[in-house]
Amino acid sequence: MMSTLQVIARPFEGVGQFIARMSETRENHWAGLAFDVLISLVLVAVGLCRAEVHAAVAVAALLAGLLVFTLVEYSFHRWLFHKPVPLFEPGHRKHHVDPQGHDSLPFFLPPILVLLLAGLFTLALPEGYALLLAGGIAAGYATYGLSHVAIHATRFRHPLARRWAASHHVHHFHPDCNFGVTTPLWDILLGTRRARR
Repeated sequence: MMSTLQVIARPFEGVGQFIARMSETRENHWAGLAFDVLISLVLVAVGLCRAEVHAAVAVAALLAGLLVFTLVEYSFHRWLFHKPVPLFEPGHRKHHVDPQGHDSLPFFLPPILVLLLAGLFTLALPEGYALLLAGGIAAGYATYGLSHVAIHATRFRHPLARRWAASHHVHHFHPDCNFGVTTPLWDILLGTRRARR
């Protein structure tokens, strides 16, 4: 005999399986990148349209959002995608096996999360600044996604771009270092930077 919880959960089993299959498709991957860019542009545009926003503080809020994202990126990659807290480790392992694969979060999830985050920020900050801070975080996430695709799909000619991409390629051979994709800042500050020889 099934419990009440099992009866309630049964119709949703197929939804989870559908989302898991969808997350591995090329269409989901590209839709995710497009929606990430779109949500960041919308949040920044609406934040800038608010009357109480002053230019210098608006720029500071955007930059703060970008900086916060780089720490979130590093933290997730180091502690949730790799051990010791292997929450997303199985999915991330697929990327290490097939760096050009299309395994990614469901396209709708990051925009929903960043909109919830923007809502939380409005509880503590004026709306314009809250949206700009969330927009900076969303822009950081979109930059991360686009950068990650570029790193694995492009042979850069410029020495700085080659060095930036090489840092991530080193991570694929030494998964205990170089967790930052968009910037080496937190790897340098937290001692996990490994330079390519």
